[in-house]
Amino acid sequence: MWKEFKEFAMKGNILDLAIGVVIGAAFGKIVTSLVENIITPIVGIITGGIDLNETLMFGLGEAQIKLGVFIQSIIDFLIIAFSIFIALRFINKFNRKKKEEAVSEPPAPVLDAKEELLKEIRDLLKKQQA
Repeated sequence: MWKEFKEFAMKGNILDLAIGVVIGAAFGKIVTSLVENIITPIVGIITGGIDLNETLMFGLGEAQIKLGVFIQSIIDFLIIAFSIFIALRFINKFNRKKKEEAVSEPPAPVLDAKEELLKEIRDLLKKQQA
């Protein structure tokens, strides 16, 4: 059972997925920091000092609806989705170029003297029959 699990875990797709998840989590933290520390303050400056996290809250007592935090999460999502879209577009473009290079005409097979002679004999026999 251990051997089967080891073979499963060491397949390329599983390792690629694990690496993607780790990098994605780190990238998510970077984008969240970008939104919280750069974009949200810029929006606050543009809107005259409004802080989305503190201003767009309403509710009673401890029960608060934090609309600003929700809007910030939407901005996070849009930036991450757009970044992934750009990265995948670049990767697909790169893969298409590699496939186009691979699909190009393969070189014509080099015939040795015997094959060339047999080919000429075949062509002469076809001519005589016609």
